[in-house]
Amino acid sequence: MDDFKWYVMYTTSRAEKKVAERLRERGWEVYLPLIEELRQWSDRKKKVERALFNGYVFVKTNRNKLWECLQVPGAVKFVHFSGHHATVREEELELIQRILATGVGVETDGSEIAPGEKVKVLGGPLQDLVGECIEKGNKDYFLIRIPGIYQNMLVQIPRKFLQVVENAPSK
Repeated sequence: MDDFKWYVMYTTSRAEKKVAERLRERGWEVYLPLIEELRQWSDRKKKVERALFNGYVFVKTNRNKLWECLQVPGAVKFVHFSGHHATVREEELELIQRILATGVGVETDGSEIAPGEKVKVLGGPLQDLVGECIEKGNKDYFLIRIPGIYQNMLVQIPRKFLQVVENAPSK
C-alpha cells in the first residue's frame, strides 16, 4: 500500500477555500495556506483572506485515492512534473506555516530566481531559518524555495537581520 503524502491539487480560479472545505468535509487532511490582505472598495476597506499560492491546495492522501479527491466540485487536477505527481514534504509545509504564523509580509513568485547568497536569519520569529538573499526592486528578500510546486516564498527581512552562511572551506 502507498504511503500517505502531501499531493498538490490545482483548483478552479478562486475556489481554493471551497475545495479545501469540501475535502475536509469528506475526511481528507488538507492544508491551504492563507494570507490576509486589506482590499479597498470604493466605499470601504475590508480584510480578506486569500490563498498564498493561487489555485493550489495540499491534500494528504495516497496515490490510489487521488481520483476520489478530484470528485470534489472545483478540483481540476493534481499537479504533475515530468510524469510524476508533485508532492510536498511535511517540513516544507511546516516552514510555510511557521512563516505565515509570524505575520511578516510574504509574496510568492513562480519565476526562476537565480540563487543568491545563502543566509541565516539572526533574530525575530524566523530566527535560524536558512535560505537565500535576493534583491528585487531595490529591496532585500529572504527567499525560501518550495520545490514541490516550483514556487518561491519571498519574505522581506532587512539585510541587517541576515547573516551570510559560509560554505565549509574546501581542502
